Amino acid sequence: MTDGFILLARDRADGGGVRVGFTVTKKIGNSVVRNRLKRRLRALVSESMPALASPAHDYVLIGREAGLTRAYADMIADLQRAVRKVAR
Repeated sequence: MTDGFILLARDRADGGGVRVGFTVTKKIGNSVVRNRLKRRLRALVSESMPALASPAHDYVLIGREAGLTRAYADMIADLQRAVRKVAR
């Protein structure tokens, strides 16, 4: 778990490509705030996941409130660390 998000992963037996989902609860804020956090998470994934993600896996990023204010570079490092940890 990180400050800005939680990463969940699941191996799929079908051998398909990588799939990524995003979720942010209403506890975080109104729709504008939730969508801003989801945009940040999507940017993180598009920048980091192609090189790190394992094939035939599903990933879900659950946004947390700290993800709105945490430095983007720190969140990239968090995602890279989380993906490596899940891959073990």
